[in-house]
Amino acid sequence: MLPIFRRTASRSQATAVPVGPSGAATASVTHAASGGSLDEMVPPRRTVPALLMSLCLHVALLTTIGLIGSRTTRGTGQLEDRPIGIALVHRLPNRDRYEEVRPTQDRAATETESAQSNSASPAAPPQDLSPPLDLEGVLKSMQATPTPTSGTGLAGDSQLDGNAFESGLGRSNSKGDSETTAMLFGVSGSGSSFVYVFDRSDSMNGFDGRPLRAAKAELIRSLKTLTDRQQFQIVFYNDQPKPFTLAGLPLSMVSGDPSHLQLAEGYVRSIRAFGGTEHESALKMALRMGPDVIFFLTDARIPRLSEVEMREIKSRADSVGATIHCIEFGSEPAASADSFLRELAEQNQGQYRYVNVHNLNAVPFKADEPLNLPNDANQP
Repeated sequence: MLPIFRRTASRSQATAVPVGPSGAATASVTHAASGGSLDEMVPPRRTVPALLMSLCLHVALLTTIGLIGSRTTRGTGQLEDRPIGIALVHRLPNRDRYEEVRPTQDRAATETESAQSNSASPAAPPQDLSPPLDLEGVLKSMQATPTPTSGTGLAGDSQLDGNAFESGLGRSNSKGDSETTAMLFGVSGSGSSFVYVFDRSDSMNGFDGRPLRAAKAELIRSLKTLTDRQQFQIVFYNDQPKPFTLAGLPLSMVSGDPSHLQLAEGYVRSIRAFGGTEHESALKMALRMGPDVIFFLTDARIPRLSEVEMREIKSRADSVGATIHCIEFGSEPAASADSFLRELAEQNQGQYRYVNVHNLNAVPFKADEPLNLPNDANQP
């Protein structure tokens, strides 16, 4: 049985009436004479219902369970695929350099996508694009040219040079008059147009910089044997090719007159070696200019050109009639039998020469002084 407190008219007294099951009052009145308030005797009311508190507690509990369940599982769960690759280590004299190898298929796919995008949208012509032929002017010139009196009269057997238009004498042709023989580290090439493709990657700084200094000195000496009747071009390369260009002119072959040779010498002397090695783009740039002879010099046996790249270079060299001579710098006593440079020279009717960098002079080279190579510096 619980007592029920009721407030009476007077604030100084209260009546406690116990209520039984039948609802009848069975208690007496008590007086609050001790000075206590009647309000203090009333039980306090609850400000927050129990139902609301229970609801908030369940919501918080369900939210916590949901956050725990949404976390990524670890340990035995399936991991995401991560890309992997292959890196080549170049052992330099003072450090190791790592270079990522790109698969040939990925590179071919990239070139295909690039070609498709170029065909889909108009693009600016490349810098080294030659102007189109004036076919109408060439036709008029051919029609106005008198018929030569020399030769057998058969098609393809006419002589158009020398004094063939007069007496029929003279068998030399214009290209033959401009042909010469250029030398580079004992390798000789004959023609009227030459492209020098030289490696300038960071490895050329090894051995106190002797490989780069020797290459630059020999190149300048070879250029000085040319005349204004020959043409030349120079392509230094590391990760990307860097050709010799005249101010305000597009990339092209340059005549060997003294002013151009002087500018080329300054360009060669300004070259510094740094970066990685990428042979293919430099060789393709040289072949686009259609030279008679390419001198290709590098100290990087790795990375080597792939079989696909070698076939493509040979196809382009055959189409323009270019010969590719290869000079390899190395620190071993003799050349490796499986050097791709030897194979590249053989495929393109060229010569291969191995130069031991230990036998190069340690003193700086000067272009107007002979390069002092010991007898065993150049090995076949």
